[in-house]
Amino acid sequence: MTGPAGPARTIDGVKLPTDHPHPLVRGLLSFWAPTAASMRGWALASVVVNAGIAVTGAGVRVTGSGLGCPSWPRCTPDSFIPVPHPETSMLNMFVEFGNRLLTFLVLAVGVACVLSALRLVPRRRSLVLLAWLQPVGILTQALWGGLVVNTMLNPFTVGMHFLISTGLIAACWMLYARAGEGDGPVRRVTHRDIRRLGHVLLAAVFVLLVAGVTVSGTGPHSGDERASRFDLDIETMARLHADLVYIVVGLTFALMFALHIGNSKGPARRAAATLLVVELAQGVIGYTQYFLAVPAALVLLHVLGSTLVWIAALRVVTSLRTRTPQPDHSPTEVPATV
Repeated sequence: MTGPAGPARTIDGVKLPTDHPHPLVRGLLSFWAPTAASMRGWALASVVVNAGIAVTGAGVRVTGSGLGCPSWPRCTPDSFIPVPHPETSMLNMFVEFGNRLLTFLVLAVGVACVLSALRLVPRRRSLVLLAWLQPVGILTQALWGGLVVNTMLNPFTVGMHFLISTGLIAACWMLYARAGEGDGPVRRVTHRDIRRLGHVLLAAVFVLLVAGVTVSGTGPHSGDERASRFDLDIETMARLHADLVYIVVGLTFALMFALHIGNSKGPARRAAATLLVVELAQGVIGYTQYFLAVPAALVLLHVLGSTLVWIAALRVVTSLRTRTPQPDHSPTEVPATV
């Protein structure tokens, strides 16, 4: 038999919102009384939503809805919400407007990360700084989105929109990784040169993403028939992109071999193996879309794959070092009495 439930945790007699009986509500309100585990949970949620909006942004482009809302910050010159417009179909307008609304979800998760970092006890300056990068970066993205619209989907501004998202995802992933560590000195889990190889691999993946953005800015899916394109040869750019893929895959094989020879710990080896699997799947998608004349659905899937490759590469780098783990406790926990 169990005794009566203890009194709910309180601050100055006020019941905490994180004592709500429904687990989903408790999870959503966990930023108010965070633990190291819930801090990581919010950081992981930020990785997911930032990756998600990068993919839905590509969905706006491949559906030809890039100028569905022809003005910014209003959807039309006279309205913040979609209304009939002579130059734009309502379907395209709703697609673009829906993607704009997702920004508020991403911002809400970013604010939750900031509150979690500020209320975590003991407060950790490294987490606070990484958490603040999210709302700042999201607002920067929103302003850049206005520039994308005002430049009529110029391929440079569209490409930078995606690359800013990759920077935000990196910041979110580092918050996730650091939330599971302490603030002590970095300890390598493998040889120094292997860790350097991991950094070279991450840099190569980023260059690959830049090349992919250039191919997209040269290809057929501009987001709107009025949008401009890079004045480059699409065949040449596609071959260059494929060459970079071979380099990235080769570096991944080299890293896996080095980790095996160096008898490195399991997490690093699993992270490298996962990256290779994602790269190979992405390669299959890329070649398939090339030979099928770049259908919109496969372009969207390819953008998702690019985002997953980036996250997997970030995971590889953070698996090559560690710090003293951070104890998991809540700011309102009271020591047990006997």
